Amino acid sequence: MHIILGGTGRVGSATALALLRRGEPVTIVTRNAARATSLAQAGARIAVADIHETGKLREILRGGTTAFLLNPPADPSTDTDAVEHATVDAIVAAASGAGLQKIVAASTYGARPGPPCGDLTVLFDFEEKLRTLGMPLAVNRAAYYMSNWSEMLDMVRERRTLPSFFPEDLAIPMVAPADLGEQAARRLMAPADDTGVEYVEGPALYTPRDVADAFASALGEAIDVDVIPRDAWEATFRQLGFSEPAARTYARMTGTVVDDAGKWPATPVRGTTTLQAHIRDAVERGRERR
Repeated sequence: MHIILGGTGRVGSATALALLRRGEPVTIVTRNAARATSLAQAGARIAVADIHETGKLREILRGGTTAFLLNPPADPSTDTDAVEHATVDAIVAAASGAGLQKIVAASTYGARPGPPCGDLTVLFDFEEKLRTLGMPLAVNRAAYYMSNWSEMLDMVRERRTLPSFFPEDLAIPMVAPADLGEQAARRLMAPADDTGVEYVEGPALYTPRDVADAFASALGEAIDVDVIPRDAWEATFRQLGFSEPAARTYARMTGTVVDDAGKWPATPVRGTTTLQAHIRDAVERGRERR
């Protein structure tokens, strides 16, 4: 049995579906069973628990042989670093003594120790604490999520403009949640000695201009790129409802992506979903909901 944390989110659900397509048994851990209806219909078992209910989560994990563990993002109106580090501790405590044969953990490009830097430092801490458990550990470090762009669909459609913290011509690795799910499923099904860090990205590097062009093609209208200057990043995050510490750490994380441009892994695992296909599918789903 594969246990999937965050199983109703983009990457968790993609992992669950990839496993179910292969006939593998899957348990989804969620706080809200209603959100997992489609996964239950696809054959997943649903376990309801808050990620901070350590004892309950440990019992669920004991029912599995492998687990896909991800640290869900905190509400940006909170001190996200503090909240997410606390969640890391809760997940690691639940996994301790759960008797798992293997853990696959979701992490990120640029994971590193140091001063608070959003996911980069939180997920490095997650990796390090999971290693202390002494269980076989496979870590998938993901490139920038294509879904960060597709979630802007309504705004882009309304304003015909794509806001971007990145320069319009900055090419960076990006990856679709579907490809992350495929790679997580592959490692969950692999032998226990398949451990260590792998980097996962899509078939090519893409720029914000490429994202705007993909929206333009799918929507059938021109889309401009509105680049937010670096000295306005924190204020922009604050306008979006981020707390002061969250705005500061997200701005620092964004700056790290820009400053590290070109320092990408030499031999990543490549998914097959192009940015254009991901955006097109998002637009089509958006039309179906309207």
